[in-house]
Amino acid sequence: MTIFLTFWSHALKTGRSPRTLMMSGASFAMALTLPGCVGPKYHKPDLWSPSQYDMHAHSGQAGSQTSADAPDPTWWKIFNDPTLTSLETRLATQNLDIQRATAQLAQSRAQLMMAGAERFPGLSASGSYTRSQYSSKMIQRIISSVGKSSNGALTQERATLLDQSSGDATVPLLNQWKYSIDAQYEVDLWGRVARQYEAAKADLQATDEERRGILIAQQADMANDYLTLRGLQEQLRITTANRDTQARTLALAKERQKTGFVTELDVTSAEAQLDSTTAQIAQLEQRVEQQINAISLLLGSPPGTLNDELTRTAGIPVVPPRVPVGVPSELAQRRPDIRQAEAQLHAAVANVAEAEAEFYPKITINADFGLQSLSFRDLGFWNARAWNIGPSISLPIFQGGRLRGQLMLNRYAEKAAAITYRQTVLGAWRDVDNALIAYRDEQRRRDGLQGAVDAGQRALKLAQEQYRSGLTTYLNVLSAQRDLLSAQLQLADSTTTIASNMARLYNALGGGWETQFPQDKPVDSIVRQAGDDKSHHA
Repeated sequence: MTIFLTFWSHALKTGRSPRTLMMSGASFAMALTLPGCVGPKYHKPDLWSPSQYDMHAHSGQAGSQTSADAPDPTWWKIFNDPTLTSLETRLATQNLDIQRATAQLAQSRAQLMMAGAERFPGLSASGSYTRSQYSSKMIQRIISSVGKSSNGALTQERATLLDQSSGDATVPLLNQWKYSIDAQYEVDLWGRVARQYEAAKADLQATDEERRGILIAQQADMANDYLTLRGLQEQLRITTANRDTQARTLALAKERQKTGFVTELDVTSAEAQLDSTTAQIAQLEQRVEQQINAISLLLGSPPGTLNDELTRTAGIPVVPPRVPVGVPSELAQRRPDIRQAEAQLHAAVANVAEAEAEFYPKITINADFGLQSLSFRDLGFWNARAWNIGPSISLPIFQGGRLRGQLMLNRYAEKAAAITYRQTVLGAWRDVDNALIAYRDEQRRRDGLQGAVDAGQRALKLAQEQYRSGLTTYLNVLSAQRDLLSAQLQLADSTTTIASNMARLYNALGGGWETQFPQDKPVDSIVRQAGDDKSHHA
């Protein structure tokens, strides 16, 4: 009987007739001796990395360079900025996106607990009381049928009952009391429940990795926003200093106009330059306030909360001379998005196996034990006991293609998950390579801008001395001031970009979640709660 049911399950799954499957009965009989779980088993994919890739080949020629040392999980400490460290520390508990991801992780934990509960017998207690009135006609009909032989002759028992009954008999009200303990357990011969639990555990792992990914993304955003803020404040300081210099130059032009050495054109040009610089200051102040609000939002705080903490100018954090980035083989172990894609692939494989197990018979053992009586006073006696136990089996014979459709759906989902995993790995290497290139090239740009600032300062000093001596016009001073201010602002922006590129590099490397969300702790704890320790279940 079991072999027939299993043949029939294969017929449903493959769309072939049981007769065709009987042709390969010998090989199939050997398959019955294999372990109970059906369907594909998950195998961890190889950690792919580009061949002959050198993460340290992108080091700058004259700037900071990378090293193969393991990166610090608290990478923001390399900037030696106490304010940034404080902001990053508070981020893990105050950021609203992380709190939402934590709530979603709790949902996945609950789903795992529900999936794990199906691996154990279900116990429930029930009690009931019914008060029933049966019709005398129904009782008379039952009595008239009792004792009738195959040839229609009346037996002695029937005759006796008919003598004691009549159509006018009154049937009393009946009280029925009952309470019992019921048990139900599915014998997981084909691994359906086990694969369902395996998929739920992989989904939990994927959700956990998603939360880690959100954390490192928010950490990178915090570092970028903070470094941008310090860069804007530095540009504001530079612009303010240039405004003061231009104000002194305007005063000098007015004095020289009074003595007749220059015309009103020099004064007007100096005033225009001063007004233009003042307008830039207002724009920079606006951007500084907006950047502080962006940081406040990352911490889940209302605007203005961090004004006192962040308005104090601290300068742009300095990038260390050597930056540890680790080795290529560690990338897949650190990046949460790669680990999430792998967990999703694992869940997809388990879902395929679960869908295949649906084609096979389900065997359930049901049992209940309790007491029942027509009198409440008799309910406590042992002879009022009643029980039953026995297995039941169900086999899907015709489902209109639902099971085959579900299997096809899960198989294509597995293929999509495999493609997503490879795409995620390729995207991770792209992010790392782009971050290293940006980190290298921005250092070269900064070196050139530093030379431009040094030359601009010398040119402005010479132009001012010549202007005081009457050897040149104010146009040379004005041009030198504009060139110097532009070079200084670009240098400050480049310095900020280098620090931001470092934050993007560490974001691409996938570090920063290890201290806030320790590896494996959330999943292992909930697996134990779901019943792996088999100590207690609810």
